Amino acid sequence: MDAEAALAWLDTIIPAQTGERLSDLQKVILVQVWLGRKYLDIAYAYGCTEGHVKDVGSQLWKLLSRVLRQKITKSNCRATLERVIRKTAAISGLIDYPKIPQVSPHQLEDSNFLGREEAIAHLNTLVNQGSKVIVIQGEGGLGKTTLAQQYLQTQGFELVLELLMAKETHNITSAQRVIEEWLKQDFGEEPGVEFGVTLGRLKRLLHHRRIGVLIDNLEPALDQQGRLIAPHRNYLELLRILADVRVKSVTLITSRDRLCEPELNVHHYRLPGLDRSAWLKFFSIRGLTINLPTLQQIHHTYGGNAKAMGILCGAIQADFGGDMALYWQQNHGDPLAATDLKNLAVSQINRLQSLDPQGYRLLCRLGCYRYQDIPTIPASGVFCLLWDVPPAEHRQIIASLRNRSLVECDRGEYWLHPVIQAEAIARLRMSDEWQITNHKAAEFWTASVTQIATFQDALQALEAYYHYIEINEFELAGKVILQSRHNQWQQFLPLGSTLYRMGLIQPILTAIERVLNHVESEQNIIEIYNILGDLYWIAGNIEQALTCQEKTITLAKQALKSLVPQPENKHKVYYLRMLEVDSLLSIGLYKIDLWELETAGELFQQVIYLAQNTAHHRWAEKASLCLGLVNSYLGLFDAAKDLANAAYENMKNEKLLDNGSFAYFMQILGQTYVNLGDFSKATQMFHQVLTFAEASHYMQVKAKTLNGLAEIYRQQADYQLALEHHTEAIKLFDKIGAKCDLAEAYFQLGLTDQKLAKDSASQIYFQQAIQLFTEINAPKQVAKILITANGVNRVSNLF
Repeated sequence: MDAEAALAWLDTIIPAQTGERLSDLQKVILVQVWLGRKYLDIAYAYGCTEGHVKDVGSQLWKLLSRVLRQKITKSNCRATLERVIRKTAAISGLIDYPKIPQVSPHQLEDSNFLGREEAIAHLNTLVNQGSKVIVIQGEGGLGKTTLAQQYLQTQGFELVLELLMAKETHNITSAQRVIEEWLKQDFGEEPGVEFGVTLGRLKRLLHHRRIGVLIDNLEPALDQQGRLIAPHRNYLELLRILADVRVKSVTLITSRDRLCEPELNVHHYRLPGLDRSAWLKFFSIRGLTINLPTLQQIHHTYGGNAKAMGILCGAIQADFGGDMALYWQQNHGDPLAATDLKNLAVSQINRLQSLDPQGYRLLCRLGCYRYQDIPTIPASGVFCLLWDVPPAEHRQIIASLRNRSLVECDRGEYWLHPVIQAEAIARLRMSDEWQITNHKAAEFWTASVTQIATFQDALQALEAYYHYIEINEFELAGKVILQSRHNQWQQFLPLGSTLYRMGLIQPILTAIERVLNHVESEQNIIEIYNILGDLYWIAGNIEQALTCQEKTITLAKQALKSLVPQPENKHKVYYLRMLEVDSLLSIGLYKIDLWELETAGELFQQVIYLAQNTAHHRWAEKASLCLGLVNSYLGLFDAAKDLANAAYENMKNEKLLDNGSFAYFMQILGQTYVNLGDFSKATQMFHQVLTFAEASHYMQVKAKTLNGLAEIYRQQADYQLALEHHTEAIKLFDKIGAKCDLAEAYFQLGLTDQKLAKDSASQIYFQQAIQLFTEINAPKQVAKILITANGVNRVSNLF
């Protein structure tokens, strides 16, 4: 047995048991350890530290130990895996229709995927014939998703991307956001600002890597003619890339409706129902009393529908003691549509309503969850919807739904099948519980995230926003964006600010734009404009950023004038003044990017005047630090040195040098020392900042720091190291779409090439910087570069 075979097997059983997937590095570690390689060799080949490989390896062995239920270590993993896989292979194939089989516990684990050998073979044939996009088509409940997931997990793809399409059309996630999250979370790449750039990056990756893609439940995005609806035509561009014959990827789409886009090269595969032998195996494994003639009638009535099989099994077990014949004797005349799973679901839900009113109410309430960015709900998220039921009865009600196969569950996480969810949410909307249920769900999501350290935390916190939008509670939706939590940078920031720092710019932009014109609270509006300004700044839209911060200042001043100086208004006064000085500080930073240095200096002086020795003194310290940078650019070196040294001592005394929350301003201090020629302190600053930025994925700060280090290496005539840092900084700035920073990085690279007497190369980089600064509308930056390009040195003294 080889390592790839073991890896393919693990890619099947690990997601089924834990819901997790092996990371790229975990797969590399497994294969290399299988081959007898040491951690140091693996780290060198992968491009990371030995310590990081050891940490990830330790997590891998713990995961495998949990899945295989025996101790797995680096030294015994190969022997143990070979033994377990051989034993598993020996067990398989025990069932032979029509004999009613005895089954093993292992078969019980795998019984959710039965009878699809021909379907797998058919998909393989299509792929071998060159099909890049295959639409698995059929009515609800046939097992389209299960088949697609099983195929993609067992065919040796190095990575599988999944897109769970929204159940309702108005909740469909934009193609741009989907691709951005794929790039960021699955490939470790940053998306571009423009959709076309983001698509291009995905396409390049698919040309070089064998990736599996699942687009599940496409039909909400299709119109009556089977074409993509107008608001989501961007998915057509994604599908064009996925269907390109040059990509190495394979895409499976599940849909009830046929995809009829004539310009797309896709192959449709109509999935048949499961055959009777699969139904026999399924029911036998679950201990039902089998009657073969009855089984044949039931199978024929429901057309082999996989979901119907599961629902029927639950009903027979829960209400008829597992007696198939007795169940059919009482229900064979029920006028259900034989092959229509929706009708079956309606029937089952109606029956639940009459037999278990509390279970019925919970099922309808569970329809409010979106099951998209967060596809499963923890038990606490189910319990919160039972606000009118004694806690002692909660698990019994949930068990009632599970026994009837009306709610899916795996390791304490719950979700509804799409058909069940659609019916549940339709009934909830018509009830008098629509408002309160969404309120309870939103409150649950808000309370479930106390600190944001991961992308999952951030997306989970944002879920509350969508529930408030559903019930037109725009004020509360805005408060979700503004709710502050501790984050991975040891800061206490609003959710919106944390999201954009983590690179999730598009979701928060969309969210803010949806509520901005509906929020009535003056303070909330002011805060939202403050966040929106920084969002535009990160994206390189400085004019819009300035407008937002100016609105923040104007509104904050107006609000302060209207406040009566009473003790109960103390906190509000504090917060409004904080927003005012924060916006002034932000505008100063924007002005530096525009190279309007005198204006920036005046703004920082204004912040110092307003904040020094007040409750907002921290902003005065930041402004003093920024003023030092401006002075160093203007050639006011004595003033810059005094401010920089004072800032350094303050940070040292307050232990901010060891605190990632101040990383952005530590990077500014480092740049000031570069301009002053104090390369020792600058290097110290930059290396500390680099550690913080890499640990917390703060890519903009990391790239700015690399750019600063490149300047130091150029000044020290270490041109090779300078070029390496320039290149890495430019790559990062390009990924996150930070135009001002990217333009400055090209300018600095041009200066390095100028030192190397590479005049043609330096002119190319100067032109790239000029083009970007022109797009930003920063004429003083353009003038600075033009003077430098014509051979004038120390241009910073001229502006």
